[in-house]
Amino acid sequence: MKPRIVVPLVATFCLGLLSVSAAWAGDAGIVTPKLLPQPAHMVLKPGSFEVTADTPLRAADGPVLRQVGMQFKAMLGDRLPLRLDLAKDGSHGNNIVFGFDGTRAWASPDAYSIDIDEHGVRVHAGDAKGLYYGAVTLAQLLTSGDAESGSVRLPALHIDDAPRFSWRGLMLDSARHFQSVDDIKRLLDAMAQLKLDVFHWHLTDDQGWRFPVPGWPKLTTIGDCRIPSGDGGIDAATGKPVPYCGFYSEAQIRDVVAYAAARHIVIVPEVDIPGHATAAIAAYPQLGVSGQPVAVSSEWGVNVNLFNADEATMRFLEDVMGQVAKLFPGRYVHIGGDEAVKDQWKASAKMQARIHELGVNGEEGLQAWMIARLERYLSAHGKRVIGWDEILAGKLPPSATVMSWRGSEGGVDAAKQGHDVVMAPAGDLYLDYLQTDSPNEIPGRPSLVTLKQVYDFEPVPKTLDAQQATHILGVQANVWTEHMRTFARVQHAAFPRIAALAEVAWSAKSQRDYAGFLQRLPAMLPRWSAQGIAYAATPFQPIVTSEARDGGVEVTLREPLGYTVRYTTDGSAPTAMSPAYYTSLGLPLPVTLSAQAFFDGRPLGAAVTRAFTAASLRSRSDEELATCSRKLVLRLEDDGPRTGDRAIFNVDIFDPCWSWQRAPLADIATVEVRAGRIPYFFQLAHDEPSRVFKPAQTAYGELELRDGCDGRLLATVPLPAQPDADGFITLRAPLQNAPAIGDLCIRFTGDTRPTMWVLDRVTLVPR
Repeated sequence: MKPRIVVPLVATFCLGLLSVSAAWAGDAGIVTPKLLPQPAHMVLKPGSFEVTADTPLRAADGPVLRQVGMQFKAMLGDRLPLRLDLAKDGSHGNNIVFGFDGTRAWASPDAYSIDIDEHGVRVHAGDAKGLYYGAVTLAQLLTSGDAESGSVRLPALHIDDAPRFSWRGLMLDSARHFQSVDDIKRLLDAMAQLKLDVFHWHLTDDQGWRFPVPGWPKLTTIGDCRIPSGDGGIDAATGKPVPYCGFYSEAQIRDVVAYAAARHIVIVPEVDIPGHATAAIAAYPQLGVSGQPVAVSSEWGVNVNLFNADEATMRFLEDVMGQVAKLFPGRYVHIGGDEAVKDQWKASAKMQARIHELGVNGEEGLQAWMIARLERYLSAHGKRVIGWDEILAGKLPPSATVMSWRGSEGGVDAAKQGHDVVMAPAGDLYLDYLQTDSPNEIPGRPSLVTLKQVYDFEPVPKTLDAQQATHILGVQANVWTEHMRTFARVQHAAFPRIAALAEVAWSAKSQRDYAGFLQRLPAMLPRWSAQGIAYAATPFQPIVTSEARDGGVEVTLREPLGYTVRYTTDGSAPTAMSPAYYTSLGLPLPVTLSAQAFFDGRPLGAAVTRAFTAASLRSRSDEELATCSRKLVLRLEDDGPRTGDRAIFNVDIFDPCWSWQRAPLADIATVEVRAGRIPYFFQLAHDEPSRVFKPAQTAYGELELRDGCDGRLLATVPLPAQPDADGFITLRAPLQNAPAIGDLCIRFTGDTRPTMWVLDRVTLVPR
C-alpha cells in the first residue's frame, strides 16, 4: 500500500504551504523540499528563485566561508549539472550567499538559517558548523527534484534549524573486519550529509588491534593479524594459512581525523578493557591473566580472555591511552567495559590477591578500579571517559559517560545517578541485525531492526524527569562487523537506516512522522548513488512468498516499507502502468512473475522475478523455512572460497533444526536435503550450555525428518564423515507413513564441533 502523503512540519509550515499552493499549482517547476533530517522550523512562502549555471555563489569573505562554499559545490557533485562559481562579490541579488550573523543568539553551534526569495538564497549561521549544515540543507533542496534542464526553481521559504541532540553518532567496528581509509571517508561523507556528528571508531577487540602504540610494536605485527576459520584462512593452491591483517598508521589516523573535522564530525576512539582483549594478549601474553600464549581470535562472540590488573599492565594501558589522546583531539575516549566475563579473574590466585591488595569489592570492583585509574589518566590529558553500560556495575567516576546498549535501562540508571548518557540499545539501533526478512539480506542476526524500529526509537525514556533528561546527550547506531567482510556489507547494513537515525537525532519528537519520512526517503537514493554509497536494495524490493493451491500457485507480495508494488505475469518488466498489487494472486502453472516497488511513478529498486512450476513449489531454501526454536538464529556465510562470493545459511546455532510448515507430503516418496558444513566459530562463554544436541545414533550423527520438531520420526539417514569436495552433500531420505500435510522438521543430530552442518535446500520428490 502506498504511504500517505504527510509532511511532518510545524503549523507555520502548513500555513505557508496553503498560502503558496495556488502559486505552485501554476508553476509545476518549483521543487518540493525533500529534506532529511527534517528541519526544526520551515515556512514556505509565495514566490520562487531559479538557480542556474550562471547563479553566483558568494562565500569568499574569509577562509571559512570559502571552504563552506567549496564544500557546497562538492555536495552538488555531478548529479546537479550546475556550474556555480565562487565570486568575491556576487552583486546585490540573484545569487547564493553564505555568511555569518553575529547579531542573533543561535541555539547551538549547529544552528543555521536559510532564506529564499525572488532575489536569491541567503544562508547564515553563527558558527562554521552551522554554516556547513546550512550548505547541506541547501544542497538537499537543490536535489529534491529533477535538475536535468540545468536549472532548479526553489520555493521561497524561511528555515530556522537546530538539532535536538548534540551526540548524533554512528559506530563502526574496524576490529572484526578492517575497512580502508577511503571507505571510512566515504562513510564520513554520508554521515555529514545527514548531519551526524560523532564517529565512534571501534579499534580493538579479540579479533584485531588496529593502531600503533610506541614501545609496543607487536600490537601491529601480531595483534593485527588472525587466521580466519576454515577454508577462508587457507590458500587453496598451497594449503598454507593466509592471515587476515590490517592496521591504521599514525599518518592515516591523522588524515581520517582531519577529514572528519572538516565535515564537523568528532571521532571517539574505543579501546576495549578489560575484556575483548585477546588480540593484545596474543601480542604480549604477560598482559593476560595466565601469561600463556594465545592466538588472535578467529571466532565471534564473547571470549573469556581478560587483561590482568597488574601494575605493568596498567602502565601498558596508560601508554595506549596516551597514544589515543595524542592521535584523537576529541573530548571523549571509549574504554569499552562490556562482556568482560570474570571467570579468569575468579580462578586466578594472583587476581584474587590483587583484589585483596586494592581493597575493592570483588571482580566487579576490580574492573571499576581499572576504569577509575584510566579515567584519572585521561582526565589529566583533557579527555572524558565513556563506556558501555556494564561499567555501572562498580563505583563509577562522576565524570564518566555511559553508552546504554543492553536496552535503555542502563541509560535510565546512569541518568538518575547524574551521569551523561548516549542511547544505543541493541534491539533498536544495532545495524548488524537484519533490516528485512528478505532472502537477499546479507549475513547478520536475523532478529530484525527495521527502518521503522530505528525511526520510532525515542532516546529520552518517560521514566526520567526533566532534570534527569538533560543527561541524555543523544543517540547512536552501531555497526558491528563480525559478518561484514566487505565494505559493501557495511553500507548495506547502514543505509537506509542511517537516515532514520539522523531524523531521530536531529528533529524534535513532535515533528517525527514515519509516513512523511517515507515520502522524503526516495530523494536520498540518488544522492547516495552520487556519493558512491551502495545502500541496501532489500527495503525497496518486494518479498515473494508462495503456496501450491489447486494445481496452481498462490503468490503473496510484500514491500517492506509499504511502497506501491506493480507486477507482471507475462515475462515483461513492470512499469508504472503495470497492475498494482493489493491482495494475493492465484496464478496457473507454469508462470513467471516480476514485481517491483514504485514511488511517484518511478521504480525504487530492481525487479524481483520468480518462475513458478510444479517442481519449484516442491523445493525450498533455508531462507524460506522456519527455525524450530529460535534460540540463537544467525545468518551465516560459508567459510570458503577464501575470496569471492560464498553461500549464506540461516541457522540456529543453539538448535540446528528447520521446519517446513504445512508441507505437502501426499504422494512424496523421498526428501532430498542439500546440506553444507561450516566451522562452528563461536565463543559464547556462559551461554554455551544453552546449545541443544540431539544424541547421535551413528558415528557422525544423522539427518532426522519428523512430523513437527518433537513429533513422529519420518526418516533418518546417517551423516558422512566429510562433505563432498565443494563442501556440500545431498542426502536422500525415503519417507515412512508421512501425513498428507505436515510440519516437516529437518534436524542434524550429534555434537559435530568444531564444525556444524547447515541446511541449504529441501526438495520433495514425488513417487
